[in-house]
This record gives sequence, structure tokens and C-alpha cells, in this order.
Amino acid sequence: MKKDDRFKLCSIEDYRDLIGEEKVNEIRDKARPLKNLFVSHCNSTFYGGGVAEILTPLTILMNTSGIKTEWRVIQGTPDFFSITKKFHNALQGEDINLTDLKKDIFEWILRENSLRNRADHDFIIIHDPQPLPLINHYEKRQPWIWRCHVDLSRPNKELLMYLDDFINEYDAVILSLEEYRQDFKPPQVFFRPGIDPLGTKNRDLSRAEIRDRLDHYNIPDDKPIIVQISRFDHAKDPEGVIEAFNEVRKNYDCRLILLGNVATDDPEGDKIYQELLENQDDNIRIMSVQDSALVNALQRKASVVVQKSLKEGFGLTVTEAMWKGAAVVGGNVGGIKYQIDDGINGFLVSSVEEAAESMMKLLDDEALRKRMGRKAKEKVRKNFLLSNCLENYLDLFNSFETIYRLNYN
Repeated sequence: MKKDDRFKLCSIEDYRDLIGEEKVNEIRDKARPLKNLFVSHCNSTFYGGGVAEILTPLTILMNTSGIKTEWRVIQGTPDFFSITKKFHNALQGEDINLTDLKKDIFEWILRENSLRNRADHDFIIIHDPQPLPLINHYEKRQPWIWRCHVDLSRPNKELLMYLDDFINEYDAVILSLEEYRQDFKPPQVFFRPGIDPLGTKNRDLSRAEIRDRLDHYNIPDDKPIIVQISRFDHAKDPEGVIEAFNEVRKNYDCRLILLGNVATDDPEGDKIYQELLENQDDNIRIMSVQDSALVNALQRKASVVVQKSLKEGFGLTVTEAMWKGAAVVGGNVGGIKYQIDDGINGFLVSSVEEAAESMMKLLDDEALRKRMGRKAKEKVRKNFLLSNCLENYLDLFNSFETIYRLNYN
């Protein structure tokens, strides 16, 4: 390897073997008229959760496609992030006590953030509800786009009515699924998220590399491993996974690993992690680690990958595992049900009993695991790679060309 190759940034040309020459050329053609466009993405954390997982490689891929792209993260107090976590949960259907004090803290922190950052870009993309009010604090000279990653199928109506005042100032709203459509004033478009198959979390690993990661964390592989990898969040139902595993291990000698991390914008995460530690024993391991290579190794080594979510905007941990040829047992909710074809490339479940039954089917039948895994990887290759996300953004930027020229210049 040449010395400079160590620092080579991923470009769409690196996807050639995965998506084909014709598609690479098509994406390059769409990027060409947007060369030197200046784009800003803004969210609430650089790590932890699906938004950061998407933005980390997407901002690089945009830059190597000729689009000058920044990624900014808002700052906030513990009170602010406690409130925005409640907003997140309420957008996914939970109740909320929406007091004037909560609104004041939410809006004031965004006012402070607006003074720290300029907005002189050609496009501004705001991710999820945390930075939503920023749009009210600038003279609007360009299209602003709100990208909502959460499950909006049954949002808390009171909260949505409050947020509508901000959302309706935007020029477009991006949602993950058609079923999340709401009565917003801006036009709504639908982007399925995607993974970076070339990054540390998803690239091919040798057996030695897998063994090295497991050894580093003292994870033995003397028995089948069942793993769930996700933020520590009740919506991911780690408690239900443990309950299902306890049924499975009555008949199978196996090990469960719950691997997660605590994002800076999620104050509930550490509390849930500490509560889950009470379930640890010789065959249940609860880990809070930020290590993409470990995630990769576990998803490749596991006999069964689980994502028993009760709510899920899309579920990139499912996508990641499917890319590695894993047959995933996933909750029959949100974006998971658009990835897993039940009984074909994995199993969709709606209860602890169904989860336990599906885990046991996969533990029983290695041929079934491999057959489902091959189909799972192919579905991701065709539908859920980061190249699709890039192309969706290019199409959106190009669609704004006339509006941008006439109204914002």
C-alpha cells in the first residue's frame, strides 16, 4: 500500500464493484452540475445512533463528489437534551407534558446556537427535531430542508402541532417511509437510509481480525452467540431480548451480548444501561462500547442477530447485519419490516415468544441461516447502500435549481 493510500477518502467510484459502472456514471452525471455547491448538515451529536452513522460517510461522499459539505453539531445543556429526548419519544407516540418552560429552554438554546454559526450555504439540511428552530434565526437566502429520521406513524398530536410552526418554514421535509407522511405545508419526499459498505463497521474482516476484536474484549466463542447492537433505549426493547434469550437458553447452550453506546444527545441511555447491568451473568453480557470494528466482528461472528425494536425509524443496525450475511430477527415495526422479508431473509416478530421461537429456528439450522443471509446481503446491495442516499440528495438538490435561482439569489 502506498503511503498516501492510507488517507484516501471514499468516492462514488469505489462503489463500482457493488452497484455497477452504469450506476456510478449516472450518479457522477447528477453531481456534475452541482459542483462547488455549499451544503451544511446539522444535527445534535457526532456519534451514537443512526443519524451520525449516516452523516459520517455521507458528508465525505458528498465532498468527494464535488459538493462542498459541512457537518455542524448544536451545543446544549443537560436540560435541553432531556427535553429533546422527550420530544423524540413523543414523536414516536409517547405522552409528553409540554410546558411553556420546556418550550422556552428548547427555543433559547437554539437561539444561542444560531449566534455561533453562520448560514451562508446553498442548502441547509437540519436533522431531527433538536435543531429544528434554527430556521427562525436567520435571514433565509437558500432552501432549508428538514430531514426527520424518527417513526412519525403515530406522533403525539400536541407536540407535532407545536413543532409545525417551525416545520412549515422549511422548503422540504425528508422522511424515511411513506407511512410517516404528515399534514405538513412543505412538500415531503421519502429517502430510505443506507450504510457505508466500505467503512470500518461494514468492510470485510478476516477471521484473525474478528478473533482479535473478540479477544480484546474477552468475548469467548465457545458457544453460539446471539447479539443485539443498538442504543440503550426502551424503544429497542433490550428487556424483551433478554426475556426471549432466557427462554432460548432453557434448550440451547448459548450466549447473549447486548452491545450499545450512549450518545451525547440521549440522557436516558446511561440510566437504561445501568439498569440492564443487573441482568448480567455468565451467559449474558451487557456492553457500552464505541468500537465500530467490534460491531463488525460481532455481527459476522453471531449465530443470530436480533433487533427487537418496538419503534424504529428505519433500523440501520438491521441493514448492517444483513450486509454481513446475517439472518436477522427483527421487530415488525417501522423500517425493519421494509428490510426483512419474513421467512425469506430473516424473521419479523411481534412478541417475546415469537422472538425466542425464531432464534431457536436459526440456532437449529445452519443451512437456513446461510440461505437467509445470502438473500439479506443481496437486498441491502440493491436497496440500502449509501450510494442510494447520495443519489437521492443529488436529485433533491437538482430539483431546487429553478426555485433557488429565482427566489434566493
